Amino acid sequence: MMISLNGKTLDIKDVVRIARNKAKVDICKKAMQQVKLARKVVDEIAKKDEAVYGINTGFGKFADVSIGENDLKTLQKNLIISHACGVGEPMPKDVVRAMLALRINALCVGHSGIESTTIELMVEMLNNDIVPVVPSKGSLGASGDLVPLAHMSLPLIGLGEVFFKNKRISSEVAFQKTGLKPIELSAKEGLALINGTQAMCSIATLLVHDSKMLIKTADALSALTNEALTGIAIAYDERLHIARNQIGQIETAANLRKLLFDSNLTSKDRVQDAYTLRCVPQIHGASRDTLKFVEQTVANEINAVTDNPLIFPKTGEVISGGNFHGQYMAFANDFLGIAMSEIANVSERRIERMVNPQLSNGLPAFLVKVGGLNSGFMIPQYTAASLVSENKVLSHPASVDSITSSANQEDHVSMGMTAALKARTIVENTMTVLAIELFTACQAAELRGADKLSKSGKAIFDLVRKGVPFIESDDVLAPLIDKCLGLVRYGEVLKAVEKAIGKLK
Repeated sequence: MMISLNGKTLDIKDVVRIARNKAKVDICKKAMQQVKLARKVVDEIAKKDEAVYGINTGFGKFADVSIGENDLKTLQKNLIISHACGVGEPMPKDVVRAMLALRINALCVGHSGIESTTIELMVEMLNNDIVPVVPSKGSLGASGDLVPLAHMSLPLIGLGEVFFKNKRISSEVAFQKTGLKPIELSAKEGLALINGTQAMCSIATLLVHDSKMLIKTADALSALTNEALTGIAIAYDERLHIARNQIGQIETAANLRKLLFDSNLTSKDRVQDAYTLRCVPQIHGASRDTLKFVEQTVANEINAVTDNPLIFPKTGEVISGGNFHGQYMAFANDFLGIAMSEIANVSERRIERMVNPQLSNGLPAFLVKVGGLNSGFMIPQYTAASLVSENKVLSHPASVDSITSSANQEDHVSMGMTAALKARTIVENTMTVLAIELFTACQAAELRGADKLSKSGKAIFDLVRKGVPFIESDDVLAPLIDKCLGLVRYGEVLKAVEKAIGKLK
Protein backbone atom coordinates (compact mmCIF):
# COMPACT_ATOMS: atom_id res chain seq x y z
CA MET A 1 0.00 0.00 0.00
CA MET A 2 1.16 3.51 -0.84
CA ILE A 3 -0.20 6.35 1.31
CA SER A 4 0.12 9.83 -0.17
CA LEU A 5 0.83 12.56 2.38
CA ASN A 6 -0.40 16.11 1.89
CA GLY A 7 -0.65 17.42 5.46
CA LYS A 8 -4.44 17.49 5.43
CA THR A 9 -6.06 14.07 4.97
CA LEU A 10 -3.99 11.56 6.97
CA ASP A 11 -6.16 9.51 9.32
CA ILE A 12 -5.51 7.27 12.32
CA LYS A 13 -5.91 4.04 10.35
CA ASP A 14 -3.34 5.22 7.83
CA VAL A 15 -0.87 6.02 10.61
CA VAL A 16 -1.33 2.51 12.00
CA ARG A 17 -0.75 1.02 8.53
CA ILE A 18 2.47 3.00 8.18
CA ALA A 19 3.64 2.29 11.74
CA ARG A 20 2.83 -1.41 11.98
CA ASN A 21 2.18 -2.75 8.50
CA LYS A 22 5.05 -0.81 6.93
CA ALA A 23 2.89 0.85 4.31
CA LYS A 24 5.02 3.08 2.10
CA VAL A 25 4.45 6.83 1.70
CA ASP A 26 4.95 9.51 -0.91
CA ILE A 27 4.29 13.25 -1.07
CA CYS A 28 1.56 14.61 -3.32
CA LYS A 29 2.77 17.06 -5.96
CA LYS A 30 0.63 19.97 -4.80
CA ALA A 31 1.97 19.67 -1.27
CA MET A 32 5.55 19.62 -2.53
CA GLN A 33 4.88 22.82 -4.46
CA GLN A 34 3.76 24.48 -1.22
CA VAL A 35 6.91 23.24 0.50
CA LYS A 36 9.08 24.85 -2.15
CA LEU A 37 7.19 28.17 -1.97
CA ALA A 38 7.75 28.38 1.79
CA ARG A 39 11.40 27.49 1.33
CA LYS A 40 11.84 30.35 -1.11
CA VAL A 41 10.68 32.78 1.59
CA VAL A 42 13.25 31.39 4.03
CA ASP A 43 16.09 31.64 1.49
CA GLU A 44 15.26 35.30 0.80
CA ILE A 45 15.20 36.18 4.51
CA ALA A 46 18.46 34.33 5.16
CA LYS A 47 20.26 36.69 2.76
CA LYS A 48 19.13 39.80 4.64
CA ASP A 49 20.40 41.43 7.82
CA GLU A 50 16.97 41.68 9.47
CA ALA A 51 16.68 39.28 12.44
CA VAL A 52 13.83 36.80 12.05
CA TYR A 53 13.36 34.24 14.80
CA GLY A 54 14.15 30.69 13.82
CA ILE A 55 15.90 31.64 10.60
CA ASN A 56 18.86 33.80 11.59
CA THR A 57 18.63 33.97 15.39
CA GLY A 58 19.35 31.71 18.33
CA PHE A 59 16.60 29.73 20.02
CA GLY A 60 14.67 29.89 23.27
CA LYS A 61 16.38 32.38 25.58
CA PHE A 62 18.87 33.09 22.76
CA ALA A 63 16.10 34.36 20.46
CA ASP A 64 17.57 37.87 20.53
CA VAL A 65 21.01 36.71 19.36
CA SER A 66 21.51 37.32 15.63
CA ILE A 67 23.40 34.72 13.59
CA GLY A 68 25.39 35.62 10.49
CA GLU A 69 24.62 34.07 7.11
CA ASN A 70 27.89 32.12 7.13
CA ASP A 71 26.92 30.38 10.40
CA LEU A 72 23.35 29.41 9.57
CA LYS A 73 24.15 25.83 8.56
CA THR A 74 26.26 25.33 11.69
CA LEU A 75 23.38 26.75 13.73
CA GLN A 76 20.97 24.13 12.40
CA LYS A 77 23.37 21.24 13.00
CA ASN A 78 24.11 22.49 16.50
CA LEU A 79 20.40 22.67 17.24
CA ILE A 80 19.91 18.99 16.40
CA ILE A 81 22.97 17.64 18.22
CA SER A 82 22.52 19.81 21.33
CA HIS A 83 18.91 18.73 21.74
CA ALA A 84 19.62 15.02 21.27
CA CYS A 85 20.02 14.30 24.98
CA GLY A 86 17.23 11.83 25.64
CA VAL A 87 17.51 9.03 28.17
CA GLY A 88 15.74 5.77 28.92
CA GLU A 89 14.73 2.79 26.84
CA PRO A 90 14.25 3.37 23.09
CA MET A 91 10.70 3.91 21.93
CA PRO A 92 9.12 0.97 20.08
CA LYS A 93 9.72 0.92 16.35
CA ASP A 94 6.05 1.39 15.50
CA VAL A 95 5.96 4.58 17.59
CA VAL A 96 9.03 6.01 15.82
CA ARG A 97 7.70 5.05 12.38
CA ALA A 98 4.49 6.88 13.27
CA MET A 99 6.53 9.84 14.49
CA LEU A 100 8.41 10.05 11.19
CA ALA A 101 5.19 9.84 9.20
CA LEU A 102 3.47 12.53 11.29
CA ARG A 103 6.46 14.87 11.04
CA ILE A 104 6.61 14.44 7.25
CA ASN A 105 2.88 15.09 7.07
CA ALA A 106 3.17 18.31 9.08
CA LEU A 107 6.05 19.56 6.95
CA CYS A 108 4.02 18.88 3.79
CA VAL A 109 1.54 21.64 4.59
CA GLY A 110 4.07 24.23 3.49
CA HIS A 111 4.35 26.48 6.53
CA SER A 112 7.67 25.15 7.86
CA GLY A 113 10.22 26.36 5.31
CA ILE A 114 12.09 23.08 5.05
CA GLU A 115 13.97 21.94 1.93
CA SER A 116 12.10 19.46 -0.25
CA THR A 117 15.22 17.26 -0.30
CA THR A 118 15.04 16.91 3.48
CA ILE A 119 11.46 15.66 3.34
CA GLU A 120 12.39 13.30 0.53
CA LEU A 121 15.16 11.79 2.65
CA MET A 122 12.72 11.30 5.53
CA VAL A 123 10.39 9.49 3.14
CA GLU A 124 13.25 7.26 1.97
CA MET A 125 14.12 6.41 5.56
CA LEU A 126 10.54 5.42 6.28
CA ASN A 127 10.12 3.42 3.08
CA ASN A 128 13.41 1.59 3.68
CA ASP A 129 12.38 0.90 7.29
CA ILE A 130 15.35 2.77 8.72
CA VAL A 131 13.99 3.57 12.17
CA PRO A 132 15.90 6.06 14.35
CA VAL A 133 16.74 5.02 17.91
CA VAL A 134 14.77 7.51 20.01
CA PRO A 135 15.10 7.44 23.82
CA SER A 136 11.72 7.54 25.52
CA LYS A 137 12.42 10.21 28.14
CA GLY A 138 13.47 13.84 27.97
CA SER A 139 10.51 15.75 26.52
CA LEU A 140 8.64 18.44 28.45
CA GLY A 141 6.13 18.96 25.65
CA ALA A 142 7.12 22.64 25.81
CA SER A 143 8.40 23.65 22.39
CA GLY A 144 6.94 20.35 21.36
CA ASP A 145 8.90 17.13 21.68
CA LEU A 146 12.31 18.71 21.16
CA VAL A 147 14.43 15.86 22.51
CA PRO A 148 12.71 12.89 20.81
CA LEU A 149 12.44 14.71 17.50
CA ALA A 150 16.13 15.67 17.68
CA HIS A 151 17.04 11.98 18.02
CA MET A 152 14.66 11.17 15.16
CA SER A 153 16.50 13.77 13.03
CA LEU A 154 20.09 12.73 13.78
CA PRO A 155 20.30 10.17 10.93
CA LEU A 156 19.39 12.88 8.44
CA ILE A 157 22.75 14.53 9.14
CA GLY A 158 24.68 11.27 9.36
CA LEU A 159 24.60 10.83 13.14
CA GLY A 160 22.86 8.64 15.68
CA GLU A 161 21.72 5.05 15.61
CA VAL A 162 18.88 3.28 13.84
CA PHE A 163 17.09 -0.04 13.85
CA PHE A 164 17.57 -1.66 10.45
CA LYS A 165 16.83 -5.27 9.50
CA ASN A 166 16.35 -6.20 13.18
CA LYS A 167 19.73 -4.78 14.19
CA ARG A 168 20.71 -1.63 16.05
CA ILE A 169 23.45 0.00 13.99
CA SER A 170 24.83 3.44 13.17
CA SER A 171 22.83 5.51 10.72
CA GLU A 172 25.95 5.80 8.59
CA VAL A 173 26.06 2.03 8.05
CA ALA A 174 22.31 1.82 7.36
CA PHE A 175 22.56 4.61 4.78
CA GLN A 176 25.47 2.86 3.08
CA LYS A 177 23.47 -0.36 2.84
CA THR A 178 20.51 1.41 1.22
CA GLY A 179 22.39 3.92 -0.92
CA LEU A 180 21.08 6.94 0.95
CA LYS A 181 23.19 9.97 1.76
CA PRO A 182 22.90 12.35 4.72
CA ILE A 183 22.25 16.03 4.11
CA GLU A 184 23.51 19.38 5.36
CA LEU A 185 20.70 21.38 6.93
CA SER A 186 20.02 24.93 5.76
CA ALA A 187 18.44 27.89 7.54
CA LYS A 188 15.30 27.09 9.58
CA GLU A 189 15.45 23.35 8.89
CA GLY A 190 16.64 22.18 12.28
CA LEU A 191 13.85 24.05 14.00
CA ALA A 192 11.32 22.75 11.48
CA LEU A 193 12.36 19.20 12.33
CA ILE A 194 12.27 19.33 16.12
CA ASN A 195 9.52 21.85 16.94
CA GLY A 196 6.37 19.75 17.08
CA THR A 197 4.15 17.36 19.01
CA GLN A 198 4.77 14.28 16.91
CA ALA A 199 6.29 12.07 19.64
CA MET A 200 3.40 12.41 22.07
CA CYS A 201 0.94 12.39 19.15
CA SER A 202 2.37 9.20 17.63
CA ILE A 203 1.85 7.36 20.91
CA ALA A 204 -1.65 8.79 21.27
CA THR A 205 -2.55 7.78 17.71
CA LEU A 206 -1.58 4.14 18.23
CA LEU A 207 -3.25 4.07 21.65
CA VAL A 208 -6.53 5.37 20.24
CA HIS A 209 -6.51 2.57 17.67
CA ASP A 210 -5.75 -0.08 20.29
CA SER A 211 -8.16 1.30 22.87
CA LYS A 212 -11.12 1.27 20.48
CA MET A 213 -10.53 -2.42 19.94
CA LEU A 214 -10.05 -3.05 23.66
CA ILE A 215 -13.32 -1.40 24.67
CA LYS A 216 -15.25 -3.63 22.27
CA THR A 217 -13.30 -6.61 23.58
CA ALA A 218 -14.17 -5.57 27.13
CA ASP A 219 -17.87 -5.52 26.18
CA ALA A 220 -17.56 -9.07 24.86
CA LEU A 221 -15.69 -10.29 27.93
CA SER A 222 -18.14 -8.64 30.32
CA ALA A 223 -20.92 -10.53 28.54
CA LEU A 224 -19.04 -13.83 28.90
CA THR A 225 -18.48 -13.09 32.59
CA ASN A 226 -22.17 -12.21 32.92
CA GLU A 227 -23.03 -15.66 31.60
CA ALA A 228 -20.52 -17.37 33.89
CA LEU A 229 -22.11 -15.58 36.86
CA THR A 230 -25.70 -16.13 35.62
CA GLY A 231 -26.17 -12.38 35.45
CA ILE A 232 -29.37 -10.44 34.82
CA ALA A 233 -29.62 -9.20 31.24
CA ILE A 234 -32.69 -7.02 31.81
CA ALA A 235 -30.34 -4.29 33.07
CA TYR A 236 -29.34 -3.76 29.42
CA ASP A 237 -32.88 -3.00 28.21
CA GLU A 238 -32.76 -0.36 25.48
CA ARG A 239 -35.42 1.87 27.08
CA LEU A 240 -33.40 2.21 30.26
CA HIS A 241 -30.33 3.51 28.42
CA ILE A 242 -32.14 5.80 26.02
CA ALA A 243 -33.54 7.52 29.10
CA ARG A 244 -29.98 8.37 30.20
CA ASN A 245 -29.22 10.05 26.85
CA GLN A 246 -25.50 9.20 26.85
CA ILE A 247 -24.32 7.81 23.50
CA GLY A 248 -21.54 5.56 24.77
CA GLN A 249 -23.85 4.00 27.31
CA ILE A 250 -26.52 3.37 24.67
CA GLU A 251 -23.94 1.77 22.34
CA THR A 252 -22.50 -0.45 25.07
CA ALA A 253 -25.95 -1.65 26.13
CA ALA A 254 -26.76 -2.44 22.49
CA ASN A 255 -23.57 -4.52 22.28
CA LEU A 256 -24.46 -6.42 25.44
CA ARG A 257 -27.96 -7.21 24.20
CA LYS A 258 -26.47 -8.52 20.97
CA LEU A 259 -23.84 -10.54 22.81
CA LEU A 260 -26.30 -12.11 25.27
CA PHE A 261 -29.31 -12.48 22.98
CA ASP A 262 -29.35 -16.27 22.87
CA SER A 263 -27.73 -17.13 26.20
CA ASN A 264 -29.15 -19.95 28.31
CA LEU A 265 -27.19 -18.87 31.36
CA THR A 266 -28.48 -15.38 32.12
CA SER A 267 -30.97 -15.20 34.99
CA LYS A 268 -34.45 -13.77 35.46
CA ASP A 269 -34.87 -15.06 39.00
CA ARG A 270 -32.88 -12.40 40.90
CA VAL A 271 -33.73 -8.73 41.22
CA GLN A 272 -30.33 -7.06 40.82
CA ASP A 273 -26.69 -7.72 40.06
CA ALA A 274 -23.74 -5.86 41.56
CA TYR A 275 -22.61 -2.74 39.74
CA THR A 276 -19.73 -4.44 37.92
CA LEU A 277 -22.33 -6.39 35.93
CA ARG A 278 -25.38 -4.15 36.10
CA CYS A 279 -23.54 -0.90 35.30
CA VAL A 280 -21.27 -2.10 32.48
CA PRO A 281 -23.06 0.21 29.98
CA GLN A 282 -22.59 3.20 32.25
CA ILE A 283 -18.92 2.42 33.00
CA HIS A 284 -17.74 1.20 29.60
CA GLY A 285 -19.95 3.83 27.94
CA ALA A 286 -18.25 6.69 29.76
CA SER A 287 -14.84 5.40 28.70
CA ARG A 288 -16.14 4.96 25.15
CA ASP A 289 -17.32 8.57 24.94
CA THR A 290 -14.09 9.87 26.47
CA LEU A 291 -12.15 7.94 23.86
CA LYS A 292 -14.26 9.53 21.10
CA PHE A 293 -13.20 12.96 22.33
CA VAL A 294 -9.55 11.87 22.41
CA GLU A 295 -9.86 10.38 18.93
CA GLN A 296 -11.14 13.65 17.49
CA THR A 297 -8.36 15.63 19.18
CA VAL A 298 -5.73 13.25 17.82
CA ALA A 299 -7.31 13.24 14.35
CA ASN A 300 -6.98 17.05 14.31
CA GLU A 301 -3.40 16.97 15.55
CA ILE A 302 -2.05 14.51 12.98
CA ASN A 303 -2.91 17.05 10.27
CA ALA A 304 -1.70 20.06 12.24
CA VAL A 305 1.30 22.35 11.73
CA THR A 306 2.99 22.40 15.11
CA ASP A 307 6.40 24.00 14.57
CA ASN A 308 7.49 27.62 14.93
CA PRO A 309 7.77 30.14 13.40
CA LEU A 310 5.36 29.53 10.53
CA ILE A 311 5.94 30.72 6.98
CA PHE A 312 3.04 32.19 4.99
CA PRO A 313 4.26 32.22 1.37
CA LYS A 314 1.35 34.28 -0.03
CA THR A 315 2.37 37.33 1.98
CA GLY A 316 5.98 36.42 2.72
CA GLU A 317 5.33 36.76 6.45
CA VAL A 318 7.05 34.75 9.15
CA ILE A 319 4.95 34.65 12.33
CA SER A 320 6.21 33.32 15.63
CA GLY A 321 3.66 31.74 17.97
CA GLY A 322 3.22 28.62 20.06
CA ASN A 323 1.65 25.86 17.98
CA PHE A 324 4.31 23.49 19.34
CA HIS A 325 2.81 23.61 22.84
CA GLY A 326 1.62 20.10 23.70
CA GLN A 327 -1.38 20.86 25.92
CA TYR A 328 -3.88 19.27 23.53
CA MET A 329 -1.91 16.03 23.40
CA ALA A 330 -1.22 16.15 27.13
CA PHE A 331 -4.94 16.27 27.86
CA ALA A 332 -5.68 13.65 25.21
CA ASN A 333 -3.17 11.16 26.62
CA ASP A 334 -4.25 11.80 30.20
CA PHE A 335 -7.93 11.39 29.35
CA LEU A 336 -7.21 8.21 27.40
CA GLY A 337 -5.23 6.80 30.31
CA ILE A 338 -8.02 7.56 32.78
CA ALA A 339 -10.67 6.05 30.49
CA MET A 340 -8.73 2.83 29.94
CA SER A 341 -7.78 2.57 33.60
CA GLU A 342 -11.48 2.30 34.39
CA ILE A 343 -11.91 -0.50 31.85
CA ALA A 344 -9.26 -2.46 33.75
CA ASN A 345 -10.74 -1.45 37.10
CA VAL A 346 -14.18 -2.91 36.40
CA SER A 347 -12.69 -5.97 34.68
CA GLU A 348 -10.71 -6.84 37.82
CA ARG A 349 -13.88 -6.57 39.91
CA ARG A 350 -15.60 -9.02 37.57
CA ILE A 351 -12.67 -11.41 38.01
CA GLU A 352 -13.07 -11.13 41.78
CA ARG A 353 -16.75 -12.02 41.57
CA MET A 354 -15.97 -15.18 39.60
CA VAL A 355 -13.31 -16.49 42.02
CA ASN A 356 -15.06 -15.48 45.26
CA PRO A 357 -17.57 -18.18 46.32
CA GLN A 358 -19.56 -15.58 48.26
CA LEU A 359 -20.17 -13.60 45.07
CA SER A 360 -20.19 -16.13 42.22
CA ASN A 361 -23.72 -17.55 42.48
CA GLY A 362 -22.62 -21.13 43.10
CA LEU A 363 -19.23 -21.52 41.42
CA PRO A 364 -16.56 -23.39 43.42
CA ALA A 365 -14.06 -21.29 45.36
CA PHE A 366 -11.32 -19.98 43.05
CA LEU A 367 -12.81 -22.02 40.20
CA VAL A 368 -11.10 -25.29 41.11
CA LYS A 369 -12.86 -28.57 41.93
CA VAL A 370 -10.52 -29.66 44.75
CA GLY A 371 -9.87 -26.49 46.72
CA GLY A 372 -7.33 -26.32 49.51
CA LEU A 373 -5.04 -28.80 47.83
CA ASN A 374 -5.25 -26.49 44.81
CA SER A 375 -5.30 -22.69 44.81
CA GLY A 376 -6.89 -22.56 41.37
CA PHE A 377 -7.55 -19.02 40.14
CA MET A 378 -6.76 -17.33 43.44
CA ILE A 379 -3.55 -15.65 42.29
CA PRO A 380 -4.48 -14.43 38.77
CA GLN A 381 -6.83 -12.05 40.58
CA TYR A 382 -3.83 -10.84 42.62
CA THR A 383 -1.99 -10.06 39.40
CA ALA A 384 -4.97 -8.19 37.98
CA ALA A 385 -5.35 -6.26 41.24
CA SER A 386 -1.66 -5.31 41.10
CA LEU A 387 -1.99 -3.94 37.56
CA VAL A 388 -5.17 -2.06 38.41
CA SER A 389 -3.49 -0.46 41.41
CA GLU A 390 -0.55 0.58 39.23
CA ASN A 391 -3.00 2.11 36.77
CA LYS A 392 -4.59 4.15 39.54
CA VAL A 393 -1.23 5.75 40.34
CA LEU A 394 -0.45 6.33 36.66
CA SER A 395 -3.87 7.90 36.07
CA HIS A 396 -2.90 11.01 38.01
CA PRO A 397 -2.77 13.54 35.15
CA ALA A 398 0.63 14.77 34.02
CA SER A 399 -1.02 17.67 32.23
CA VAL A 400 -1.73 19.53 35.50
CA ASP A 401 2.01 19.73 36.14
CA SER A 402 4.48 22.25 34.74
CA ILE A 403 8.11 23.18 35.29
CA THR A 404 10.01 26.12 33.86
CA SER A 405 12.83 25.74 31.33
CA SER A 406 15.07 27.80 29.05
CA ALA A 407 15.73 30.44 31.71
CA ASN A 408 11.97 31.01 32.16
CA GLN A 409 11.38 31.69 28.47
CA GLU A 410 9.46 28.43 28.39
CA ASP A 411 7.65 29.00 31.67
CA HIS A 412 4.69 26.68 31.15
CA VAL A 413 5.12 23.19 29.75
CA SER A 414 2.54 20.54 28.94
CA MET A 415 4.23 17.33 30.13
CA GLY A 416 2.45 15.73 27.18
CA MET A 417 5.12 13.09 26.60
CA THR A 418 4.93 12.02 30.24
CA ALA A 419 1.16 11.69 29.80
CA ALA A 420 1.72 9.60 26.67
CA LEU A 421 4.19 7.24 28.31
CA LYS A 422 1.86 6.77 31.27
CA ALA A 423 -1.10 6.13 29.00
CA ARG A 424 0.84 3.51 27.07
CA THR A 425 1.60 1.61 30.28
CA ILE A 426 -2.03 1.89 31.38
CA VAL A 427 -3.25 0.44 28.07
CA GLU A 428 -0.72 -2.40 28.29
CA ASN A 429 -1.86 -3.16 31.85
CA THR A 430 -5.49 -3.03 30.76
CA MET A 431 -4.83 -5.56 27.99
CA THR A 432 -3.37 -7.91 30.56
CA VAL A 433 -6.25 -7.50 33.02
CA LEU A 434 -8.70 -8.26 30.20
CA ALA A 435 -6.61 -11.32 29.31
CA ILE A 436 -6.92 -12.53 32.90
CA GLU A 437 -10.69 -11.97 32.76
CA LEU A 438 -10.76 -13.96 29.51
CA PHE A 439 -8.81 -16.83 31.12
CA THR A 440 -10.97 -16.76 34.25
CA ALA A 441 -14.31 -16.45 32.47
CA CYS A 442 -13.61 -19.49 30.27
CA GLN A 443 -12.80 -21.56 33.37
CA ALA A 444 -15.97 -20.34 35.07
CA ALA A 445 -18.07 -20.93 31.95
CA GLU A 446 -16.88 -24.52 31.68
CA LEU A 447 -17.79 -25.13 35.31
CA ARG A 448 -21.19 -23.56 34.72
CA GLY A 449 -21.83 -25.39 31.43
CA ALA A 450 -20.19 -24.13 28.24
CA ASP A 451 -22.90 -25.75 26.11
CA LYS A 452 -25.34 -23.16 27.48
CA LEU A 453 -23.29 -20.17 26.38
CA SER A 454 -24.53 -17.62 23.88
CA LYS A 455 -23.23 -17.80 20.34
CA SER A 456 -20.73 -15.03 21.09
CA GLY A 457 -19.67 -16.63 24.38
CA LYS A 458 -19.15 -19.97 22.67
CA ALA A 459 -17.03 -18.30 19.97
CA ILE A 460 -14.74 -16.84 22.65
CA PHE A 461 -14.67 -20.10 24.61
CA ASP A 462 -13.75 -22.18 21.56
CA LEU A 463 -11.02 -19.72 20.57
CA VAL A 464 -9.41 -19.90 24.00
CA ARG A 465 -9.69 -23.67 24.29
CA LYS A 466 -7.60 -24.10 21.15
CA GLY A 467 -4.54 -23.22 23.21
CA VAL A 468 -5.60 -22.90 26.84
CA PRO A 469 -7.00 -25.95 28.65
CA PHE A 470 -9.42 -26.26 31.55
CA ILE A 471 -7.46 -26.19 34.81
CA GLU A 472 -8.14 -29.38 36.79
CA SER A 473 -5.28 -28.91 39.26
CA ASP A 474 -2.62 -26.33 39.96
CA ASP A 475 -0.18 -25.56 37.17
CA VAL A 476 2.08 -22.70 36.10
CA LEU A 477 -0.50 -20.21 34.82
CA ALA A 478 1.73 -17.41 33.49
CA PRO A 479 2.22 -19.00 30.02
CA LEU A 480 -1.55 -19.49 29.71
CA ILE A 481 -2.19 -15.87 30.66
CA ASP A 482 0.32 -14.89 27.97
CA LYS A 483 -1.63 -16.91 25.40
CA CYS A 484 -4.82 -15.14 26.41
CA LEU A 485 -2.99 -11.81 26.24
CA GLY A 486 -2.05 -12.51 22.62
CA LEU A 487 -5.70 -13.16 21.79
CA VAL A 488 -6.65 -9.81 23.33
CA ARG A 489 -3.72 -7.77 22.02
CA TYR A 490 -4.09 -8.79 18.39
CA GLY A 491 -7.87 -8.51 18.33
CA GLU A 492 -8.50 -12.24 17.97
CA VAL A 493 -11.24 -12.25 20.61
CA LEU A 494 -13.07 -9.41 18.90
CA LYS A 495 -12.66 -11.05 15.47
CA ALA A 496 -14.14 -14.31 16.77
CA VAL A 497 -17.11 -12.52 18.29
CA GLU A 498 -17.85 -10.39 15.25
CA LYS A 499 -17.54 -13.40 12.97
CA ALA A 500 -20.16 -15.16 15.10
CA ILE A 501 -22.70 -12.35 15.61
CA GLY A 502 -21.71 -9.41 13.42
CA LYS A 503 -20.00 -6.08 14.10
CA LEU A 504 -20.16 -4.49 17.54
CA LYS A 505 -20.64 -0.74 17.93
